[in-house]
Amino acid sequence: MAKTAIAYKEKMKELSVFSLICSCFYPESHKKPVCEFEDLEVKAINKRASGQAFEVILKPLSPVSDVAHNLPSPPKRAISLEDIEKKLEAADDRRKYQEAQVMRALAEKRDHERDVLLKAMEENNNFSKMAEEKLQIKMDQIKENREAHLAAMIERLQERERHAALVRKNKELREELTA
Repeated sequence: MAKTAIAYKEKMKELSVFSLICSCFYPESHKKPVCEFEDLEVKAINKRASGQAFEVILKPLSPVSDVAHNLPSPPKRAISLEDIEKKLEAADDRRKYQEAQVMRALAEKRDHERDVLLKAMEENNNFSKMAEEKLQIKMDQIKENREAHLAAMIERLQERERHAALVRKNKELREELTA
């Protein structure tokens, strides 16, 4: 009964579209059935002010339609122990194959991550060496600048001492000449 009610609801959904199409082609109502299904018949009733009306007649279930709704399941074949073992072996082979695929993918990912890590370490070492070289160059330049500055200061100090020695010598000469 539930199957008939569901089929009836589905056909009623289809019927509204169908009646709209029919009313476009045949504006006058007909006494003969508008539509017939295996367990349902639809007849148009005289037009009313509110629109078109239909009479839906449910037919009794025929043995053919009842059989169509209650199809028996296909007969189950006897499964032998060998068939079960073959299926288990095939399932085990599929599982092992999938595990191997996962392990291969994990190994590839691990190798890729190792390569990325090695490359990052190499770049870090290169950067450290480059920074060390730049620092050494800067230190050498600072050392050279200090040495040049010290050499210039020593040169000026020696120049002042020579000048002071000359001034003392001239002073002594003046004192000798005036005395």
